[in-house]
Amino acid sequence: MGRFLDLRSSMNAGVSGSPGVPITATPALFGVIGLQTENVSNKVITLTGMVGVSSLLLGTTFAIQICRGTTVYNPANVIYTLVQNVRLSAFSDTYAFTAQDLLAPAAAETIYSAFIFGGSLLGLLFTGERVGPEVFWGIASQGAP
Repeated sequence: MGRFLDLRSSMNAGVSGSPGVPITATPALFGVIGLQTENVSNKVITLTGMVGVSSLLLGTTFAIQICRGTTVYNPANVIYTLVQNVRLSAFSDTYAFTAQDLLAPAAAETIYSAFIFGGSLLGLLFTGERVGPEVFWGIASQGAP
């Protein structure tokens, strides 16, 4: 039987219309959590979140990446990538994601950061906007031995 270790959340924007900034080619941090993982092995980390994005152009794309162990974007620490086409709409749309980290090393605390970006890193022109809500949360548990 598994054992609960910790649950944390990070809310960057709790309402639609916020933060109201363009998505750029530079990865932007929108969530960070530190899960107390008690130096156990055999961990199961489940990470979930959602972002609101708006665009009036067909074919716009953005990416969400989750990094383990840092609050600064580093491609070497990426454990999850989602690339999403924005649904064409005059209104904002929310996009949800769920990831698991089954290979996290034993540590007292494991930090996870969520980033969003678009543009030239994907080889595409992007003019979308982050319009909220933006939330990121995680649950740590120990799997059965």
